[in-house]
Amino acid sequence: MSNLADSPEGAARRTSKWPVRVLTAAVFALAGLIFVTSANTARGTNIRSDSSLLKLSDLIRERSDKNGELTDSNAAVRARIDALAQRGDGSTEAEDARRLALEKSAGTTKIKGKSVSVTLDDAPPDATANPGYPEPQPNDLVIHQQDLQAVVNALWDGGAQGIEVMDQRLISTSAVRCVGNTLILQGRVYSPPYTVTAVGDPGELRKALGASTALQNYQLYVKAYGLGWKVDEDDDATLPAYAGTIDLPYAQPVE
Repeated sequence: MSNLADSPEGAARRTSKWPVRVLTAAVFALAGLIFVTSANTARGTNIRSDSSLLKLSDLIRERSDKNGELTDSNAAVRARIDALAQRGDGSTEAEDARRLALEKSAGTTKIKGKSVSVTLDDAPPDATANPGYPEPQPNDLVIHQQDLQAVVNALWDGGAQGIEVMDQRLISTSAVRCVGNTLILQGRVYSPPYTVTAVGDPGELRKALGASTALQNYQLYVKAYGLGWKVDEDDDATLPAYAGTIDLPYAQPVE
């Protein structure tokens, strides 16, 4: 009788155990390495409250405040330059009128008039679903970039002469961006609630807000989970001039 262990099939079956054992040992070794690395990283502390992460948050806020100071300084210098440039520059009334019209369109001069303001806010910390709606996921309870952008787009569609988000005037190159639950706008960082103000015909602006499909969808979350939505009017609002840089580092104007 032949020995089954000595047959080719038996040999193949016996030797196949070695790769399995080696792989098992490697998995346990890798798991141990992960545990050790995690312990060394956390060093026995809560990673969520690690001082290095808190310092990073403080640094971001500090840089945001610094950017705000630089923007204000830039605006003051630009105002002085404009005042000096207008002293006997030899331009005609028509040229001055054209320059002022271009500045108004570019958003580099302040604007006054009737306005509509929209305020968006996260749902309350203890928010639950209202009857008839499913329980919310974390993303259902916070303001997203598309929500703010939808408000801005609707107000432009409504004929806004100028728009301000928080305390900054928007221009053609402005980008409304959200990272996590914070808004980053032109080098500044903001937390909710977010306010968007537009100067224009209040009736047309409100009509455009109501006609926006994206904002109709947002209203569903307002009803379901209590996201913030408030619309106000002002008969005499003033939007500041855009105070940041107007240089185009990547694009060139078409002649």
